Amino acid sequence: MTILVDLQEVTLEGSDRTLLEGLSLTISSGDRIGVVGINGVGKTTLLRIIAGALIPDSGTIRRGRDVRVGLLEQIPWLPTGTVRETLGAGWEVDAALDRLGMLDEADVETKNLSGGQLKRVALAQVFGEELGVLILDEPTNHLDLNAIQWLEQQIVSFRGAVVLVSHDRFLLDQVTTRMVEIDRGKTFIHAGGYSRLLEVQAEREERAASAEQVRRNLARTELAWLRRGVKARATKPQARLDAAKRLLASRPQGAARVGTLDLMTDVPRLGTTVIKAHQISFAYEDDNPILHDVTLDLGPGERVGIVGPNGSGKSTLINLLAQRLTPSKGTVKRGPTVVTSYLEQSGGGFDLEATVQELVAGPRGVPGSPEDVALMKRFWFTGALPMTKAKELSGGERRRLQLLLVLSLRPNVLFLDEPTNDLDLETIRLVEEFLSQWSGTLVVVSHDRTFLSRTTDRLVEVRIDGTIVEVPGGIDAWIERTTSGLTSAPSSAGSKASATASNAPNGRQIRDAEKVMARLERRRTVITQKILASSDHAEQARLGSELAQLLTELNVAEERWLALVE
Repeated sequence: MTILVDLQEVTLEGSDRTLLEGLSLTISSGDRIGVVGINGVGKTTLLRIIAGALIPDSGTIRRGRDVRVGLLEQIPWLPTGTVRETLGAGWEVDAALDRLGMLDEADVETKNLSGGQLKRVALAQVFGEELGVLILDEPTNHLDLNAIQWLEQQIVSFRGAVVLVSHDRFLLDQVTTRMVEIDRGKTFIHAGGYSRLLEVQAEREERAASAEQVRRNLARTELAWLRRGVKARATKPQARLDAAKRLLASRPQGAARVGTLDLMTDVPRLGTTVIKAHQISFAYEDDNPILHDVTLDLGPGERVGIVGPNGSGKSTLINLLAQRLTPSKGTVKRGPTVVTSYLEQSGGGFDLEATVQELVAGPRGVPGSPEDVALMKRFWFTGALPMTKAKELSGGERRRLQLLLVLSLRPNVLFLDEPTNDLDLETIRLVEEFLSQWSGTLVVVSHDRTFLSRTTDRLVEVRIDGTIVEVPGGIDAWIERTTSGLTSAPSSAGSKASATASNAPNGRQIRDAEKVMARLERRRTVITQKILASSDHAEQARLGSELAQLLTELNVAEERWLALVE
């Protein structure tokens, strides 16, 4: 194992806080290092320091002789010319472009590529270079599931070291051998992948809570002893008395964010009819049809994920279901009780010159009203953020503002188009928790396999020919089927870390069992509602049989969960 980059006691001060404090990290050949932390904590800053694009305020950085470091930024830059001129020729280039969905754009000028296309070409470029250390900043943004699998395989087979920032937990769990967690300047380094990181975080929080209780007990004991001291001794221990009071009055370090992301959960009641798309087709003006004869029925409380290659029409389908587009052929009908809200994949379409509080108030509201202040606080828009213009927000803050505006409409049918883009992992987990309790109908377009696994029960694939097909078993079955050939990381340390994570106390198995139970319970609610609403005896009998089978599955799942937690 060869040391490629070594950081010792690296510190960098931001404009208003310390971004990195005393970080020491050694990067060796075979390392696959994931970097995580909330938005704005300094993840990209660390990547740029490792790449040599940013000089820290103090500390030592050593790089191995002739070690080349490549950096793929969130918004990559490519030289002028065609895609093929940028990448070169050869079957390997064609194979990479094909897996990335860019083979048809090989002769397109790079200046004419979209942001997502730029990202895919830049990925093909960096993996085609002879590099010792490869640094990737959110590499899965704008990639479809097929391209993400290609990326996983490239990371696993890469000969040098890889350091990446990603919100794709499945990717992190598949490829990483170590995790670097950044929290308000402090860094914590853990062996293993994302699952092991969660276990270590929980252990650290438990230790901190225990240590805080011990500290307060010691302070109270010291203070009580001093106060019981004899009068002759009353003036002597004043310094200790003051110290005990300070200890009792002190507080542990506060959370990086105040409170939890408070998403509203009251939902207008849905009837039996939600959205029915019948034989719909769609083509943009003067263009070839994108979707052909699509029929899809969404029921109350259903959780539907939509996947498919880039350009297949996933966003078009979700826009048709939300009635933001009108089909060229066929019909889309919605029930009379339906209230929809739509989270766009892009910036949200709001006025970038408006402040957060102006956008929350809307054209008829009064910016900064008590109700709006309370609402913004629930979404972590506090301090100077309410008065900040939308154009000055970070990508994660802008995405969170979109979420606030979408949920403030209190929908019972929610459309989410790539909802995890630009969100940090903490926020994604909180959104998942909200959606697991939310009783409305959910339609999600996403490349985030973990998000789909935790929030959807039903999976629809949009094929490149414009048709759709149901995927049996949902995203979990799709993952099992499509990742069965993925090999483990070549590093022996990575193999040991993976083995440790898989054999770790049942944390991951318990979470998986809880996810299965939550999915079955949601399905039970949907079937029960259909039985109560139906007057057709044959349909009631069919649904009753389905419910009986589901209850059996739920009992098995509960027994498995009980066995794991005992």
